[in-house]
Amino acid sequence: MRKALITGITGQDGSYLAEFLLKKGYEVHGLIRRASTFNTERIDHLYTDPHDPKTKIYLHYGDLSDSGQLTNLIYNIQPEEIYHLGAQSHVRVSFDMPEYTGDITGIGTIRMLEAIRRSGIKTKFYQASSSEMFGDSPPPQSETTPFRPRSPYGAAKVYAFWMVANYREAYKIFASNGILFNHESPRRGETFVTRKITRSLARIKLGLERKLYLGNLNAKRDWGFAGDYVEAMWLMLQQDEPDDYVIATGESHSVEEFLEEGFKYKGLDWREHVEIDSRYFRPTEVESLLGDATKARRKLLWEPKVKFKELVKLMVDADIKDLEEMKRCRDVIRKLSDNGK
Repeated sequence: MRKALITGITGQDGSYLAEFLLKKGYEVHGLIRRASTFNTERIDHLYTDPHDPKTKIYLHYGDLSDSGQLTNLIYNIQPEEIYHLGAQSHVRVSFDMPEYTGDITGIGTIRMLEAIRRSGIKTKFYQASSSEMFGDSPPPQSETTPFRPRSPYGAAKVYAFWMVANYREAYKIFASNGILFNHESPRRGETFVTRKITRSLARIKLGLERKLYLGNLNAKRDWGFAGDYVEAMWLMLQQDEPDDYVIATGESHSVEEFLEEGFKYKGLDWREHVEIDSRYFRPTEVESLLGDATKARRKLLWEPKVKFKELVKLMVDADIKDLEEMKRCRDVIRKLSDNGK
């Protein structure tokens, strides 16, 4: 049974990747931060009692700021594969917290690479790089496109990218960068623009909300489905040699198009509900991202399965279903409370 360690296992990508690896028979270990409240909602359906002899998923407390603990964890687990997904990953927030973003998103990757080097284990390392590294380089963007980041997050990811390449060459560590373009799902964080749209749309449709406040509607992104993209991560670590790959759909759509598709799907006009709020604009914007995943298609034989319109509908339906279930639960509680009186 192969072992895999996932940093950021409680995030969108981490949860889909954990599902994927468990289905392939892996023993999965995840790094989670200690908090006073539970933050494991995305993987609760996967978790089992560690005392159960059939358990194949284990969670370990740790932090990307603690190099000693990372080294001990990697040495004790001895994973054949490490998927480094953990980061401060919100681009807009990175302008408010640039130092923290640089420490966790950039230096955190160095701590992982150093933990591999110092522990001396034989493992394959995947680094979650980002299309935000391209910044204002004109589209389409491929593995040979120059990096021109336009945010602290993008700059931190560029640093991490080149350190992965450096450790690959200097210490012969099997380390690959996956330059993933925007990938979404019903598990996307609620502060990211796509999920913010679909969640607000669901509330508007059910009469719980009237307005949605957004920033730049003209920004264009290459949006795919997170469930498709975690397969590409795994495929990179199944190759004979480490390398860097762009993962994208090859289609670009604006935020306005995402709005149009979602609201039209539910018979609404987004113009009646959306207002622009300047606080959601970035100090420096990335206007257009469009990925060229030719290399991944050729070498990994990877193809995205979920297309743009299907992705929007998937996310809208999931948020409406969640709100309807929440409303039913509240109605039941209210009835029980009334009967108790």
